[in-house]
Amino acid sequence: MADSRIVPTFELEAAELALADGFIAGVDEAGRGPWAGPVVAAAVVLDPNRIPQGIDDSKALDADDRERLYERIGETALAIGVGIGDVGRIDRDNILAATMWAMQTAVGELCCRPRLALVDGNRAPRLSCQTRTIVKGDAKCLSIAAASIVAKVTRDRIMIALARELPGYGFERHKGYGTPEHRAALVRLGLTHEHRRSFRPVQLALSLAEATAAP
Repeated sequence: MADSRIVPTFELEAAELALADGFIAGVDEAGRGPWAGPVVAAAVVLDPNRIPQGIDDSKALDADDRERLYERIGETALAIGVGIGDVGRIDRDNILAATMWAMQTAVGELCCRPRLALVDGNRAPRLSCQTRTIVKGDAKCLSIAAASIVAKVTRDRIMIALARELPGYGFERHKGYGTPEHRAALVRLGLTHEHRRSFRPVQLALSLAEATAAP
């Protein structure tokens, strides 16, 4: 049976480029839902003449394909920016605010100022350029899909490095998401400095650990 899944295209960017000069950036994030680690945003300005084959929503790709495309995007894109909202910011400001800050930072890190930023989802950060939100944009728009790959690979690499620093939690496997393995590790080992204490599941796991440890 043929695959009927929607795949991202460059149609929207091409239409915008035909209307007016200026760079078009795709913006996406990775890591809003996990219990541990940062939220990472990326902004990517693709070169219309050098778009790597195979770019897709990062969730539709396996880890090897994401890594390969991450390298190709880095080699061919006109500009890439990354913003990292750490756990301290997430707990202080809340995850939505930290995500918006990371997106704003990612766009600010671009070496060229975009005329338009296409942002995945239904909320956009305050930027000094035009913005347009696109729900499920990573599955529809190649620039956003490229940003989703950069954000995901960047965050996965951070979590793999944290797994070496903080062994026993399985960060290299679940990347901080709320899996049974992660929950069991929290109860057994307690919280680390990379856990989001403002998240309710983390608070519940800590309460369970304290109850288990009580005489």
